[in-house]
Amino acid sequence: MSVLNGKKILLGISGGIAAYKTASLVRLFIKAGAHVQVIMTPASKDFITPLTLSTLSKNPVFSSFYNQDDENEKWNNHVELALWADLMVIAPATANTLSKMANGTCDNLLIAAYLSAKCPVYYAPAMDLDMYKHPSTIANFFSLTQFGDTIIPAESGELASGLSGEGRMAEPEHIVAFIEADLESRLPLKGRKILITAGPTYEAIDPVRFIGNHSSGKMGFDIASSAANLGASVILVTGPTHCKVSNPLIKVIPVVSAQEMYDACHQYYGEVDVAIAAAAVADYRPKIVAAQKIKKSADDFTIELEKTKDILASLGEIKDNQFLIGFALETENEIENAKLKIQKKNLDLIVLNSLQDSGAGFGKPTNKVTFIDKFFNIEPMDLKSKEAVADDILNKVVAHFYE
Repeated sequence: MSVLNGKKILLGISGGIAAYKTASLVRLFIKAGAHVQVIMTPASKDFITPLTLSTLSKNPVFSSFYNQDDENEKWNNHVELALWADLMVIAPATANTLSKMANGTCDNLLIAAYLSAKCPVYYAPAMDLDMYKHPSTIANFFSLTQFGDTIIPAESGELASGLSGEGRMAEPEHIVAFIEADLESRLPLKGRKILITAGPTYEAIDPVRFIGNHSSGKMGFDIASSAANLGASVILVTGPTHCKVSNPLIKVIPVVSAQEMYDACHQYYGEVDVAIAAAAVADYRPKIVAAQKIKKSADDFTIELEKTKDILASLGEIKDNQFLIGFALETENEIENAKLKIQKKNLDLIVLNSLQDSGAGFGKPTNKVTFIDKFFNIEPMDLKSKEAVADDILNKVVAHFYE
C-alpha cells in the first residue's frame, strides 16, 4: 500500500509545456489511493484542458477565484482548498510561478492557495536549460527551501526549445516515487517494530464447543493500521475475527487459544520495540478438553477450569527496552484496579476502558478510554471512533521515542 493512500493532494499546474504530463500524474496519484484536487493557472489551460483533469481526478478543476460568467456563483475559497490538503504538489512549476512563490506575488488562485497552505509543499520545476541555471532561479530555489518547500529536481533530456540538458520536469512516475520516499523517510515510527495482540481467544471444551468472549478485534486491528501508517513494521497476533488488513507492513499471525497467543507473543517479543496487548484473552480454560463431542444427557454439566498464562504479565517480567502497553476493561474501581495492573505487570502505559461508559466496550465502533502511565498520570479522553483512539495510542508511542 502506498504511503499516499488516503492522502488529500492539492495539485497546482502552471503554464508550461510539461503540463500535458499532469494527466498521467493525476492517474498515478489516484492509483496510489490519493484524493486529488486540481488548481490550474489560466495559462496552463493552453496545454491541457480542465475537462481532462476533472474527469481523471473526479473533482471540479479550479483556475480562478470565481466564475466570471455567473455573478451569483460563489467564490472559490483558496484558504479552504489549502487547508483541505495533506500535501500540495506544484507541477510543472515554471520560472514565472517559482518567482511568484518565492516573492509572494499573489495574482492567481494557485499562488493564493500556495500562500495559504500549512501542509508540506513539493514542486517540480520545468523550464529551459539556461532558465534553470539562471541566478534568479537558483535564488528562488534557495528561498523556497528556506520556506520548507521540497524541490523535485528537474531531469536531463530533450527540452521544448530543442536543446538537451537539465530543466525537464521529472516524469510523473518519478514525481510519485520521490514524494512517497520522502514521506516515508519522515514517518515517526520508520524502522520501529511493534507487536500487537487483537481479538478474543477461544478455549476448547470439545471439538465443536469453546469458551470465548464478544471481542471483535477491531480495536487491535485499528491500532495495527495506525502503527503501519506511521511507518512501523507490525506483527499482529490475532484471535478469531472477521477483521482484515491490507497494509504490507502488517504481518498477521492467526491464533485461536490463549496458549497459542502466549507462544506467538514470546516468539516475537525479543525483536520488537513496542508491544500493545489489545486482545481480550480468556482468563480460564477447561482443564480437560473432551476428545469427542460431549453428548447432551444429564440436566447439569460441570466444567472444571484452570487459569491461562497471563501473557501481559509474562512480557512485563522479561521486558528489556520495550515500551509495553496494556488494556484494562473494568466495571468498578476502575482507576485503582488499572494502577494495580500497571505495577503488577510492569507496564509503561495502560488504556483503561469502563463498561459503565456509553459507547465503549465490545462490538462497538467507538471507545472511551483513559490513559494512565507508569507514573500514574491520568488522562481521560472523550468518546471517539476506535480509529481515532488507535491514533491517540500511537501518539503516545511516538512521544515515548521523541520526548
